[in-house]
Amino acid sequence: MAGHRRRILVERVDGVPRVPLPARATAGSACLDLHSAERVRLRYGSVTLVRTGLKLRAPPGTFLEVRPRSGLASRGVLMVNAPGTIDRDYSGEVKVPLTYLFRGGHQVEVGDRIGQVRVVDDLPTTVSLGAVRPRKSRAGGFGSTGR
Repeated sequence: MAGHRRRILVERVDGVPRVPLPARATAGSACLDLHSAERVRLRYGSVTLVRTGLKLRAPPGTFLEVRPRSGLASRGVLMVNAPGTIDRDYSGEVKVPLTYLFRGGHQVEVGDRIGQVRVVDDLPTTVSLGAVRPRKSRAGGFGSTGR
């Protein structure tokens, strides 16, 4: 619907450096940037949960998805468990699990953009028991299209 905006409720975590609230970097950005609320060194081969200093609540009928930033990936910083899901009933601080691909390390500073968040519709879903018949074109599993 034109002009309709969904609102993410944000709470700052006490005792953590204040960083910008999630926001789109440009008018055409699909996601809102998340910023680091701590100075931390990412090390090769380990996962670091980087604090955002924020608690986020998705609008009714939705959940939040945390996604990696392509600019970080091009420098060897990856978000593990991507995309991550923030359920509507989660009330803790959002932390972004980052790892570094190269020897040595990568320094994350307070305020650095470390991930992105987007609102995803959570459609009502039911599960029912029944036969799942294979389709010829997709019955083979991973890579079953031959591409």
